[in-house]
Amino acid sequence: MCRILRLLLVLFILPIQAEELTVLKETDDGVSPSRELETQLLKESYRHLQERKEALAKVKSQEDCREWQDVRREFFIDQIGGLRKPRPISGETTGALQGDGYRIEKILIASDPQFHITANLYLPPGEGPFPAVLIPCGHSHTGKASGQYQRAAILMAKNGMAALCYDPIGQGERYQLIDRTQKQQYFSGLGSRKLAVPHPSVQYLCTVEHTAIGLSSILLGSNTARLRIEDGMRCIDYLQSRDDIIADKIGCTGNSGGGTLTSYLMAVDDRIIAAAPGCFLTTFEKLLETKGIQDAEQNIFGQIAFGLDEPDYVLMRAPKPTLILAATRDATFNIDGTWDLFRQSKEFYTRLGYPERVEMVAADAPHGYHIQQREAAARFMHRWLLDEDKEIRELAERPDPLTDEKSYELNKGDWTPRELYCTPKGQALLMENENSVFQILRSREGELLEERSRKWSELDSKQKKEKIKETIGAESPFAFESETVGEIVRDGYKITKTILRPVNGVRVPGLLFIPDKPAGKATLYLHGEGMKVDAAPGGAIEKLVQKGHTVLAVDLRGLGETENQDPKRNWAKGLFGPNLQAFFIAYLNGRSITGMRCEDILGSAAFLSKKSEVTKIHLLALGETAVPALHAAALSPDAFTKVSVAGDFQTWADFMKPGESWTQAANIVHGAMRHYDLPDLIRLAESEGLRVEAPQSVFRRTP
Repeated sequence: MCRILRLLLVLFILPIQAEELTVLKETDDGVSPSRELETQLLKESYRHLQERKEALAKVKSQEDCREWQDVRREFFIDQIGGLRKPRPISGETTGALQGDGYRIEKILIASDPQFHITANLYLPPGEGPFPAVLIPCGHSHTGKASGQYQRAAILMAKNGMAALCYDPIGQGERYQLIDRTQKQQYFSGLGSRKLAVPHPSVQYLCTVEHTAIGLSSILLGSNTARLRIEDGMRCIDYLQSRDDIIADKIGCTGNSGGGTLTSYLMAVDDRIIAAAPGCFLTTFEKLLETKGIQDAEQNIFGQIAFGLDEPDYVLMRAPKPTLILAATRDATFNIDGTWDLFRQSKEFYTRLGYPERVEMVAADAPHGYHIQQREAAARFMHRWLLDEDKEIRELAERPDPLTDEKSYELNKGDWTPRELYCTPKGQALLMENENSVFQILRSREGELLEERSRKWSELDSKQKKEKIKETIGAESPFAFESETVGEIVRDGYKITKTILRPVNGVRVPGLLFIPDKPAGKATLYLHGEGMKVDAAPGGAIEKLVQKGHTVLAVDLRGLGETENQDPKRNWAKGLFGPNLQAFFIAYLNGRSITGMRCEDILGSAAFLSKKSEVTKIHLLALGETAVPALHAAALSPDAFTKVSVAGDFQTWADFMKPGESWTQAANIVHGAMRHYDLPDLIRLAESEGLRVEAPQSVFRRTP
């Protein structure tokens, strides 16, 4: 009988209870609560993008063009954390292959000491010297071994140009989250969809690795893009060090993620004479409207707010020759945005007097580096690196029509990943004394620590608070309007369903628990999984209310009722948290989810303090709410009598450890560790008399 009663409770009573506690409905313009945060951030993005369009329309003279370029190049380099000065190059040939009309050298290039780039150098027959084309790979899990990149490199080599195709970090032979025992369960970050890994030591696919590395980098004021750009620049250093390469005849072409890197490299490295980025360049307006934001290296902090759109990667290098490779059926990077980008580029190049140096290819194909793009890139490179126009064909007989499916099936002679290995065991990290990128990031954090501690100690309390607000982007004042939308009566207390409205912010739903006999104490109750989790009869909140506490439980932005429920807007399927799309849109606008949630906390506290039965407020934060709660306590210690935090980690430095940033994107703040760490927030709050209880770190791990 007891089992039956419990079953009835689960099936009928609890669902009714959960529904009864719901506060938010759709907005007046039809936006669901789960899309409200992203919708607000999109509106902000579109406003900034319109401002950029208006500013670009005022660029008329060549002097205006040069100023546009210089300002954006300086901003870009600063936002990725700067670029290191060139260092002595170290490269080692570990093997060779002979192909039909070309040969391959297997190369290890030291990007950092004990941190190597694995690359294949495709060379034409003869001794050279040859011009060279750098080929950064897209998001192929096998990296340089992917057939489309092999074929592009072979096409270059058969037509008199060397081609260096290399593995990005997190791909091919350069995975950074590996299991040396080869026993750990593999999880792709794609829900129930399991994909074959390219090596038995690999655990996660490349986009997951790039974003995990990105979140760690962001805390240092850097980006996965910096690491990858420096890899590309080191590859150019290597090419220029060889006697068989013409040092001042360097090109670059890549597709998808390789198109991203080609775009970045061509914008900041003047050594690239000719560039052909493929299936990446569009406009942020179209990207946001369609597929949405991609992984970490494709997003630069504050770039939308600053006025740096994707067309600017082409404009920054003008008037150097650039060929934009696109696909009309690209579902990731919208072709309409690419046509708009091309128009902006053509006008800009024309103002500089070289309209013929920027062109575009629009293949009738989906996303990919298809034969049409490969042939166009090879012809373009031949024109600008060998000073000769040549009709280059990958196939002796062209099928008609040339479909995208056939373009992948026609070549049966691709080298296998194992044949192209540059390392003994197929992974650089399996080499003796090889460092992972996480070790490099921890080393950089260690270098920051002494300077950060010194600068922080020189600030007084007021200056520290200003630095915190500036870093997280929190805005004052923290006064919210409120609206009561319902009431529930329970034994000994009532629950008022409340909507708090920040200025220009997302609605904050709240449940206000008011005891029949208030004791003058109050608790602001924050739960990382939503305000309803502990709100059921007999739950943790009720126990506080029974002691006379007035309790306000709220869903901070992106939690509970405002958590994004659309799997199409979260390619990692929750691996980095449910609001990854919103995190990166905020990031592009120079904002942080932590800053927004800190505003929510302080606004909620201000609302709670106005209740006549409240004289003291205890801030209780669990899980994902812990980091913004620590910021709120440091900024306004007078708002609370005590702060209790049960968080997921003690220090941001924990994020320098491999794989410890799972589910934590919302708690990442760009450049925070240049200024302070989480323990500094606790010490600041306690220096003004606030008691902070922070338990030991409890890491959430992957499924």
